[in-house]
Amino acid sequence: MKTPMSSDTKLMKDEECESVDSTKYRGMIGSLLYLMVSRPDIMFSVCFCARFQEDPKTSHLEAVKHIFRYIKGTMHLGLWYPKGTDIETVVYADSDHVGDYVE
Repeated sequence: MKTPMSSDTKLMKDEECESVDSTKYRGMIGSLLYLMVSRPDIMFSVCFCARFQEDPKTSHLEAVKHIFRYIKGTMHLGLWYPKGTDIETVVYADSDHVGDYVE
């Protein structure tokens, strides 16, 4: 996979899709949240999928599996935090909350 999530992916509270095991889904999201510390490239996708932990559907699970496939193909990427160094990280974000289509 070239990206953790396609830019045109539209995940919603889909009532028609089949529900999946929320415990399994939360475990997968928890693992990805832990991994985000060294892989900031997956941050947007993981946080987007984490919004649906209450009632995950098959479409949400497919998006999470897509992130795992991306990670498998990009194991060489990541941040390295050597012990004993004073590393300062500066992050900039361009958020578009007006275009949010999920409540």
